Amino acid sequence: MTDISQLAASAKAWPFELAQKLKQRVEQYEKQGKPKDDVIFETGYGPSGLPHIGTFGEVVRTTMVRRAFEVLTEGKIPTRLICVSDDMDGMRKVPPTVPNPEALEQYLQKPLTDVPDPFGTHESYGAHMNSRLCGFLDSFGFDYEFASATELYRNGTYDPVLLRAAEKYQEIMDVMLPTLGPERQATYSPFLPISPSTGRVLYVPMKHVDGAKGEITFEDEDGTDVTIPVTGGAAKLQWKPDFGMRWAALGIDFEMFGKDHQANAPIYSKICKILGERPPEQYVYELFLDEKGEKISKSKGNGISVEQWLKYAPQESLALFMWQKPRAAKKLYFDVIPKAVDEYLTFAEKYHDEEPAKQLENPAWHIHGGDVPKLNVPVSFALLLNLVSAANANSKDLIWGFISKYAPDATPENAPFLDHLVGYALAYYEDFVKPAKEYRAPTDQERAALEELAASLRAYDGPVTGEDLQTLTFTVGKNHEFENLRDWFKAIYEVCLGQSQGPRFGGFIALYGVNETAQLIEDALAGKLG
Repeated sequence: MTDISQLAASAKAWPFELAQKLKQRVEQYEKQGKPKDDVIFETGYGPSGLPHIGTFGEVVRTTMVRRAFEVLTEGKIPTRLICVSDDMDGMRKVPPTVPNPEALEQYLQKPLTDVPDPFGTHESYGAHMNSRLCGFLDSFGFDYEFASATELYRNGTYDPVLLRAAEKYQEIMDVMLPTLGPERQATYSPFLPISPSTGRVLYVPMKHVDGAKGEITFEDEDGTDVTIPVTGGAAKLQWKPDFGMRWAALGIDFEMFGKDHQANAPIYSKICKILGERPPEQYVYELFLDEKGEKISKSKGNGISVEQWLKYAPQESLALFMWQKPRAAKKLYFDVIPKAVDEYLTFAEKYHDEEPAKQLENPAWHIHGGDVPKLNVPVSFALLLNLVSAANANSKDLIWGFISKYAPDATPENAPFLDHLVGYALAYYEDFVKPAKEYRAPTDQERAALEELAASLRAYDGPVTGEDLQTLTFTVGKNHEFENLRDWFKAIYEVCLGQSQGPRFGGFIALYGVNETAQLIEDALAGKLG
């Protein structure tokens, strides 16, 4: 084993812990005389709606496990990531956002791949949504294979396992029926036939299942009894049996899913076993919460989209947010973005000075697949936000004027990541900080302290460093006997910047300028900022 694979064998970061379990799985197959040609990771997608932040989270986290496994096994075992679209599901309702929604009413309950594309760009609505998914995944550079459930059903890939499902029909029913209420039990079937007369996906009981022939008999929508094969796309499975069937048919080794699947995961596994295969390694992640602590829902629209996040911060910060504590419910709203950016910058900067074992625990390793760039970012995102706020800036050039004095060697050309951050800071300020700015008048104690701070800055001739200027600010606060110096710094932000918090003020002074900060304080005391 190479040094890095040895380190990976004992690494504690959660992707490596999952990779270690996967390696054990592969070794067990080898002991059974069934060596694996490859290790297959899977994610699933419902194409009735647009890809969203949860889609990104699932694929990026799965990719992190995949990369960890490749390092652990020295790349000796090929890996694949398959993204399966459930595009054979019947269209339950017409999406209100499509053109001429009334024209699709006649296609309700038909497979999404048999519904015309209302946008007129693809052969079906399912194909259109699949294209959106692939475009979404491609924009992040994910390495994956796309698979359409319709094609898998119709091209015979699923046929051997579907025939087994017909043979094991009663065993599958014995798993499913206890999970259903009395009414549903009376009509339930794991098989959903596609009506030969209407083309719709039918939720009807089976009159007969011939396991030997692989055929099912049911009452069609026209009232006639029809017998069809379970193969060739003539029927599909209900979603819970489908989950387990897919694992068995594709030989899936690893899949993660949200907590909303947790109760059903044993069902998926049991069905996979009934169909003759070993269930994959599984990992359950927590769902996101909105700003009120409620579960984020696509239908409610109470979260934040990938597109929105990427308007205000780089992709790497979102990947970090996904990496951190995947099994903890986390608030996902706009105010988490600045912290995520600065945490990413900290991890990326630390990475290059760490020992190899520490590097494997650093989220930057997992975000970049071990190839962490040197970013050249001498300014935190929080500082940039406060700089933009103080300058009331609306252009990169203005902000770069301040940065150039603070870090003369940095330019938009040699520090492109910093330049991107400037753009993000401007956008975030415009949409979130500026509308919420609320200056207040100082108390007598605060006014006296701020007057002294402004005068001290006017007279300052020491080193222009964040530490020295922080000490100066701290000393002024002590001089004016603030019981809690946090109240002093809070007062500075509320009176001078119109916000209740910010980064270390000494760093802000160094970036904004000593005299410029003195002027800012004087303007605030004169009531010119509100």
